[in-house]
Amino acid sequence: MTPTSGPAPAPERRPPSAAMKMAVAAAAVLVVAGGIAFYLASRTARHEARDGGEAVTTVTITGRTCEPNALTVPAGRNTFRIVNASDRAVEWEILDGVMVVEERENIAPGFTQTLTAKLAPGTFTITCGLLSNPRGTLHVTPSAESEAMKAAGGPPPVAFIGPLAEYQVYLTLESAALVEGAGRFVAAVKAGDLARAKALYAPARVSYERMGPVADRFADLDAAIDARAEYFERREQDPGFTGFHRLEWGLFAQNSTDGLAAVGDKLLADVASLRQRVRTLDLPPEALAAGAQRVVERIADQKIDGSDNRYAHSDLSDFEATLAGSRKVVDLLRPLAAPLDPTLAADLERQFGEVEAALARYHQGDGFVPYDRIGGDERAALATQLRDLAAAMARLNAALGLS
Repeated sequence: MTPTSGPAPAPERRPPSAAMKMAVAAAAVLVVAGGIAFYLASRTARHEARDGGEAVTTVTITGRTCEPNALTVPAGRNTFRIVNASDRAVEWEILDGVMVVEERENIAPGFTQTLTAKLAPGTFTITCGLLSNPRGTLHVTPSAESEAMKAAGGPPPVAFIGPLAEYQVYLTLESAALVEGAGRFVAAVKAGDLARAKALYAPARVSYERMGPVADRFADLDAAIDARAEYFERREQDPGFTGFHRLEWGLFAQNSTDGLAAVGDKLLADVASLRQRVRTLDLPPEALAAGAQRVVERIADQKIDGSDNRYAHSDLSDFEATLAGSRKVVDLLRPLAAPLDPTLAADLERQFGEVEAALARYHQGDGFVPYDRIGGDERAALATQLRDLAAAMARLNAALGLS
């Protein structure tokens, strides 16, 4: 037997060089600094100065919440940078009760959008990504700018009584038409008449789109009636996904009316509730003017890609109805602004006419060419016209002392 030998001597360990120590230390510093930077970016609202000294508040949306979930800003004009750190396209809203004060939709994963809002003192709610996520709070404190806003020029408040009363009548008529159109649409769905239900989908939406300038004042009903699947955790399979787009998915993507009767009944209940709320709507003129501008901008910036009616491709019908609703607002307020901005009336009429003519080229029968047949260049040209129109509408708000 060969005798066993003792353990092999351990290799000689040399002390780490100074260069290695410095490299390790530098790496540690970078890790810590990176962690601190991420923490500060996602856990606190950063108030950074833009050109001109305007503060920017950064909010990061994660999969489940906003970081931070409670904000405090001074009253007046505020800019928010919304960072989407989740893996879904999301929206961020400022809510006053059920009314949307301002919002950004379709923020893609990993992307950032900015939002500028004129805020009065008070406490607001903020949505954080998916509609099922917990909401945060936004505290707006009084400021010198908010006091100056109260003293802004423009027509006296009594001048808005007539336009607001006429617009209230318009909303009453459109909400009644919405209930009737939705009733015919849902009746076809419940009867299992797939072809008729498909044909009635776009017409049923027209009155809702015409009410677009004020639809955001009923955020809860808007989510029930018109929210898209991507704003829910389970998308099309989510039980919270209801309304027009749930029916659209069943009819056009699944090519079936199966299982849609209850969805249709809920839509009818929701549009009936909207009709009742319209009757008691308290609508300040600044909300009316800003709402009309916002829905035009929303088409140009968020809906021009066809994502709103992605199964039915009926977007052009929606665009025309939204434009008609915005024109109604402008036609009511324009006479008040004419003495204050003499060229505005002609500019608005020209730009509305250009967009209306652009849409008219795509008429087909009683409706429109499916939107998926419209090329990228044509969509881009339409978006440019809509942005120009929205800019002119901003002049209207400014002339009236409402911006």
